[in-house]
Amino acid sequence: MPAPEFFEVSQWVERPAQTCPPLSGEIRADVVIVGGGFTGLSTALSLREAGVDVALVEKDFCGMGASGRNAGHLTPTIGKDFPSLVKSVGKERAVEFARFADRAVHYTEAMIRKLGVDCEYRPTGNIVTGLHPRHRKPLEEGAELASRLGVGLAFLDEAEVRRRNLPGHVRFGMIEKAGGHLHPGKYVMALRQAAIDAGVRIFEDSAVSRIEDAGSPVVVHTATGSVSADKLVIATNAYTPVTLGRMRSKVFPVRVTLFRTQVLTDEQWKRIGWEGGEALYTAHEAMENYRPQADGRISGGSKFVQYGFGSKLTRGYLPEIFTRWREVFARRFPEIPDVKIESFWGGWIGLTLDFLPIHQSNARGTVFHGIGYNGHGIAQGTYAGPMLADQVLGRANAEVDLFRRYLLPLPPEPLRWLVIKGITATLDRIDRKVDADLDAGLA
Repeated sequence: MPAPEFFEVSQWVERPAQTCPPLSGEIRADVVIVGGGFTGLSTALSLREAGVDVALVEKDFCGMGASGRNAGHLTPTIGKDFPSLVKSVGKERAVEFARFADRAVHYTEAMIRKLGVDCEYRPTGNIVTGLHPRHRKPLEEGAELASRLGVGLAFLDEAEVRRRNLPGHVRFGMIEKAGGHLHPGKYVMALRQAAIDAGVRIFEDSAVSRIEDAGSPVVVHTATGSVSADKLVIATNAYTPVTLGRMRSKVFPVRVTLFRTQVLTDEQWKRIGWEGGEALYTAHEAMENYRPQADGRISGGSKFVQYGFGSKLTRGYLPEIFTRWREVFARRFPEIPDVKIESFWGGWIGLTLDFLPIHQSNARGTVFHGIGYNGHGIAQGTYAGPMLADQVLGRANAEVDLFRRYLLPLPPEPLRWLVIKGITATLDRIDRKVDADLDAGLA
């Protein structure tokens, strides 16, 4: 078996045969959007429906960032987890956030139908899987609390796990009933084409070098041109602190690694079970995610995260992490020791201290942000489109109001690096103890 390939972007997307031209000269638009992922494209479509002239500036090609690299889980997860969310914001507000996350999933499902794209969407739900006895209490109590509050979560005991014939490493779990999994590349490229068809002026290969937003109009500069507009939407998520030099104290990027296996045979799939094809992610402190692909592979990732000093976008080729993932995959799927990981890639997640997305504007109402999705950007990034469009157009939006809050600032470097490294090291120690127990048969 040859060594696994490494892809700088992902298996999901490749550079379009015909990209949109770079920005050239000085142009004018009603609204300029920076970032051509789920958020930027969805916002552009929502604004075009209202007849707004939109220019979208993307430093590479649309979908090259997190939107074209992620694991493909369409999930209603919001906050670190539901019990933690209740503790931090209270029951009533936690339920509001959970219902928002469900609506984000349903909006994305409606967008998929509207686009008419076959992005391999399977509405299987997402299961948080318990592997160790220490995982049971938080999953059981979280599901019970959610059920009492009318949130779409349910506990899966051992009997239900066996009935579903989930992979053998799953003992019990908690299912998020909304959502499922999809091919993120096909989805984001369909959004890109829809935006082009709707008349959005997209400029690719146009990295932003400077933004003037002290007055009106706002002016976005690149190396070869500029866009003047009444309003600016920043939709760059994890890239925001480094590429634009903004929101450094509010959002920080961490790099995650993802993989996919070779195609499994029917006999290999039979050994695993998993006929329902549910998207899975483990109840570790730093979770692992797994899902079946339409082409017969298994893809997965996360768990091992890297933070670069100063919010630097860290390197992606990490052979030591690839080796650890091969070991983890072999432990989780002992039924298929003959199935190998075929390729790796990765990308950056925009994290916030309270694990909630950021939807805010400047005091003058000329600059708007939709960032900080904490790894749940397919649904929440797509749903940010109408939220941002309403803000730009001055329309009331209850979803935007829900996220109005004081944003805790991150400490400056080097304290930030030390704090983040300390947190990740602590979580890693907890997970290592869990995995050591599992390997030794002590759990």
